[in-house]
Amino acid sequence: MSTTEKDGQKKTKSRWDSGVTPYAEMGYWNPDYEPKDTDVLCAFRITPQEGVDPIEAAAAVAGESSTATWTVVWTDRLTPYEHYQAKAYSVEEVPGTPGQYIALIAYDIDLFEEGSIANLTSSIIGNVFGFKPLKALRLEDIRIPVAYVKTFPGPPHGIVMEREYLDKFGRPLIGATTKPKLGLSAKNYGRVVYEALRGGLDFTKDDENINSQPFMRWRDRYIHCMEAVQRAQAATGEVKGHYLNVTAATMEEMYERAEFAKELGSIIIMQDLTVGYTAMSSMSKWARANGLILHLHRAGHGTYTRQKTHGVSFRVIAKWCRLLGVDHIHAGTVVGKLEGDPNMIMGYYKVLRDNYIKKDLEQGIYFDQDWVSMPGVMPVASGGIHAGQMHQLLHYLGEDSILQFGGGTIGHPMGIAAGASANRTAVEAIIQARNEGRDYYAEGPDILVEAAKGCPELNAALEVWKDITFDYTSTDTADVVVTPTSA
Repeated sequence: MSTTEKDGQKKTKSRWDSGVTPYAEMGYWNPDYEPKDTDVLCAFRITPQEGVDPIEAAAAVAGESSTATWTVVWTDRLTPYEHYQAKAYSVEEVPGTPGQYIALIAYDIDLFEEGSIANLTSSIIGNVFGFKPLKALRLEDIRIPVAYVKTFPGPPHGIVMEREYLDKFGRPLIGATTKPKLGLSAKNYGRVVYEALRGGLDFTKDDENINSQPFMRWRDRYIHCMEAVQRAQAATGEVKGHYLNVTAATMEEMYERAEFAKELGSIIIMQDLTVGYTAMSSMSKWARANGLILHLHRAGHGTYTRQKTHGVSFRVIAKWCRLLGVDHIHAGTVVGKLEGDPNMIMGYYKVLRDNYIKKDLEQGIYFDQDWVSMPGVMPVASGGIHAGQMHQLLHYLGEDSILQFGGGTIGHPMGIAAGASANRTAVEAIIQARNEGRDYYAEGPDILVEAAKGCPELNAALEVWKDITFDYTSTDTADVVVTPTSA
């Protein structure tokens, strides 16, 4: 019931009276609600318009992302609507940011189709982000209940099985993106792949925007890359791989490319986030059935994950992608040229790798999350990293990660193979120091300098890139500290 005022007299209004009823009064606000183990829980950062009550704003988000519209509808009487209503059960102002609130909202599991990220996302972020009463809205975190987790396939292989496929243990995997990523002929592209792999890398990769352009059609690239992989394997005695990007205009074309990659003997393929959750899920199913590792490039994510008050946090994207099933996903570097603070990035890595994640607000994790033994995803670090940062990368990102040195391999003054050798020597030196119980983070620069005495390739890398960092002093000015070289 609600109270309105007309002609100076108070009038009691029933939920079933015609007109507009506040969302909170329609049942979408329930501070006494105790979330069930089977509920999907969401943490939204809400910035209401001036004059909009934050509780009403939270209730509106709960309503518009579940069963409500702007007015009561009579068809609610035809269903147990209370069961299907999302419930906002907590609203708290964010300390130090007046006007921003964290709202916790619970959704009954019956609102979602089993095993469908497309349906989950259409429900939770499908409509409310353009809602007028809100200045901004950001989905910070999501708790997927065990009952719903079990309806998803998860990664086709996962970290443990991938290491067994590759026979590589005890260190991060290292790779490089072929540069320049656009414009090379297929044969020259394959030359880059061979030099990098024979120099010591585990992987090379296509980048997000190399598909099948006029300068290099996909079939030609696949043939030359796989020839390079096989030559490098013969030369080194190690399992090698190149991420062949199967992203295409249609699923039929993606399947065709994936089948050809398998026919050529590739152990890994990749796809872009831009293909969408349904396409990613379909390719995950194919990779599982055909035994290929599946890499995901998070192309386009920054358009809706980077803003701090509006959009979707990458930790949520990471959870959705672990559910639908990829083996790798780019997840940030801490150091390097791409945005991300240490706590935030380490939280992403936890979400992707750990079996059980505890609530940790410092890392942006609002809920406990039980993955009930779903395999972990291998996080990929790439973007402006080099051998001189190896101790930092291992400290922040851990052993179960993939370190992609694109320019940090191909820009080496002694050539591509030398760049690969420098990275391989650097990672093995830091791992050895860690295994010896040394403080590899504090001693990292000295450890690398010592290792470089016996490795001219690493020594040259340290000389060229030792002073390069990417530091931005404010959101308005970008003071990138880069020492130009002739390399």
